[in-house]
Amino acid sequence: MGKTGNNVLDTIFSRFSYRGQFKDTAVPRADLETIVRAGFAAPSGCNRQTTAFVAIDSPEKVAAIKRIFKKPSCQSAPAFILVFTQRIEGVDGQYYNVEDFAAAMENMILAIEAMGYATCWYQGSIRNCKKELAKIVKMPEQYTTACLLPVGIAAEENPQRAQKKPFAERAWFNEYLSNR
Repeated sequence: MGKTGNNVLDTIFSRFSYRGQFKDTAVPRADLETIVRAGFAAPSGCNRQTTAFVAIDSPEKVAAIKRIFKKPSCQSAPAFILVFTQRIEGVDGQYYNVEDFAAAMENMILAIEAMGYATCWYQGSIRNCKKELAKIVKMPEQYTTACLLPVGIAAEENPQRAQKKPFAERAWFNEYLSNR
């Protein structure tokens, strides 16, 4: 099993957004498939399954993504997963595509961590290149590019991690500011 073992809580608490360089080691296609299948396993509003995925491991497509999305942390990534969404009405008249891809992303991020890889969820920063990313993978127009995950083995031994606020600043029992 991965570096954090079978305990899902260990994986959740050890996970962080990795923005460093990646080792020059390919991610096996079987591992990319497992990661995408973790995305499939996420809940989906009214089971509409609005999220679609393209795992990118060909050197040509990886290079094309790097030419379009120039974040330094992605320039050494050996693979990517592009996440797409469709706006499909649920049986209750609501749309859950945002919740669907967010749940899928979290599952994939946890799978990536559990398997010994690193990643960072890129969403807002791909805003200006969504259509170009979709063209690279020939995604039909009914899909919207939602997110991009670089996938690889972290090259940095002790990367900087964002600090989380303390529990008492973000959560309470029974009512707001009630942790006394």
